[in-house]
Formats: sequence, C-alpha cells, structure tokens
Amino acid sequence: QVQLVESGGGLVQAGGSLRLSCAASGRIVSSVNMGWFRQAPGKEREFVAAIRWGTGRTYHVDSVKGRFTMSRDNAKNTVYLQMNSLKPEDTAIYHCAAAPYYASSLNSPGEYNYWGQGIQVTVSS
Repeated sequence: QVQLVESGGGLVQAGGSLRLSCAASGRIVSSVNMGWFRQAPGKEREFVAAIRWGTGRTYHVDSVKGRFTMSRDNAKNTVYLQMNSLKPEDTAIYHCAAAPYYASSLNSPGEYNYWGQGIQVTVSS
C-alpha cells in the first residue's frame, strides 16, 4: 500500500512559480515510478511529468518543457514538481501518482495504481 500526499499548491500570478511536493509512505519513491498529472475543469486528466524508479530519468509533456521540472529526494521519500513561468492554462488540480517498477508507459494514467488526493493550482492573468 502506498499513501501519497500533495502540498504546495495555491494561487499565483502568471509568470510566477510554485513547487509541489508529494510525500510518499508505504513504499520508497526510488522503488516505484512516480508521475504528476493534472485535470482542468471539463477536461480529461493530462500527463505532466514522470520519473523512472531505477535511472531517475524524467519525462515532461511538451507544453511544460523548459518551465516545469520533476525531481526526487530519496532521503525524504518525496517527489517534487518545480513550476516556473506559470501560465493561466496551467490552472488545474494536480495529482501525484505511483506506478509499479515494471510500468512502461509512464504518460498513461492507467499505469498508475496509487493516487494522491490532488491539490489546486490557480494561475491568474
């Protein structure tokens, strides 16, 4: 069993920054694949970023490349999403999620079997 708790969301002006944290318990983050997804009102859940368990390689959706960075702190069993140059279109509920070490398609929500409750990020223009 894995429990995931997000923090760090809030309201920020366009061009600002936020850092989301996802604290995990039950399994260490270095032994599972971790991802960030977001869902805006009326839209489907969208992949944002992922980090692979073994190599620590990260993946980011094109719309956030150069602005968002996912990272992992094994000692704190926490993953982060540093979000810079935020835009109004980044407004959404952000969820972190955990997928088994053997998961392949880390941009697919179906690969993840544990989800956090989500946290609101609102970017004003």
